[in-house]
Amino acid sequence: MSERAVPFHCPYCGDEDLRPGEQGHGAWECAACNRAFQLKFLGLLARGLRRSDEGGAQI
Repeated sequence: MSERAVPFHCPYCGDEDLRPGEQGHGAWECAACNRAFQLKFLGLLARGLRRSDEGGAQI
């Protein structure tokens, strides 16, 4: 998988003005709050997805 994970919002201020950072893979810079952060995929959870069979909210 060679695609870059793209954040939609800054995790600090919530703004959408993000640019790829110069620090390497997964680094992003927010122009609104002047902060830099990094995204990293850690892996899949061993338990997988749990599905609720209740069928939704009851009235």
